[in-house]
Amino acid sequence: MFETLLLLAAACAAGALNAVAGGGSFLTLPALVFSGVPPVMANATGTVALFPGYIASAWGFREDLAPPPGLTLRAVMGLSLVGGALGALLLLATPDATFRRVVPWLLLAATALFALGPRLRPAARPDAPAHAVTPAARLRAQAGVLAVAAYGGYFNGGLGILLLALFGLLGQTRLHAANGLKNLVSALLTAIAVLIYAAGGLVAWPQALAMMLAATAGGYGGARLARRIPAPWLRAGIVATGLVMAGLFFWRG
Repeated sequence: MFETLLLLAAACAAGALNAVAGGGSFLTLPALVFSGVPPVMANATGTVALFPGYIASAWGFREDLAPPPGLTLRAVMGLSLVGGALGALLLLATPDATFRRVVPWLLLAATALFALGPRLRPAARPDAPAHAVTPAARLRAQAGVLAVAAYGGYFNGGLGILLLALFGLLGQTRLHAANGLKNLVSALLTAIAVLIYAAGGLVAWPQALAMMLAATAGGYGGARLARRIPAPWLRAGIVATGLVMAGLFFWRG
C-alpha cells in the first residue's frame, strides 16, 4: 500500500510539474526504482505514466496554444513526431552513460537561454509586419524543433526547459502560449517513445496504468493553476527548476 501511494503521489506531482516547467521524470523514476522496478524499465514506465499528463496539460492550456513566428501548428506537430522517433531509435543504440554526462550541461545552457530569452531576442521594428519571417529563419526554427524533439525521444529529463528556451528564442513572447505548445510537443514525441518502449517489453504495465491516472489529474490541474500565476513568478519558478535539475544530474554523475 505504501509503494502504491508513493507511485500515485509521485505521478500526480510529476504531471503538475511537467505542465508548468518540466522535470516530472525526476519524481517518477526514483519512486519506481524504490518500489523495486529495474532502472531501465523504471525509465520507460515513468515515460509511459506521464504520457496522458502531457495531453491533459496541453488541453489545460488550449486557450493559449500558439506556435512561435515562422512555424505553423501542423509543422510543429509533424517535426515533433519525426524527432521523437529518431531520438527513441537513437536511445536503443547509445549507452546511457554517454548521454548522461552531457545532460547537466544541456540543462544549464537551456535554463540560461530561457532566463535571458527576452534580452536575447532582437527588438521588433515598428515598421516590420508581425508575420515577416525569412526562409532561413523558418529553416532554423524547424531544425530547432526537430533537434529538441529528438532529445525528448532520447532522454525525457529536462525536456520542458529546453522547449521553453527554444520557443522563447524563436520569438514566442507569451509564456502561457509557449507552455501550452511545450506540453503538446511533449505529448506527441512521448507517444512515439511509448510505442517503441512497449514493443521492446520495457513497460511495467500495472504500475504504469495506475500512475497514468494520477499524472493526468496532476497535469490538467497544474496547467489550469499555471494560467493564474503571474508570468514573472512563473518564469522565476521555471529557472529555479532548471537549476535544480542540472544540480541533480551533476550530483548523480
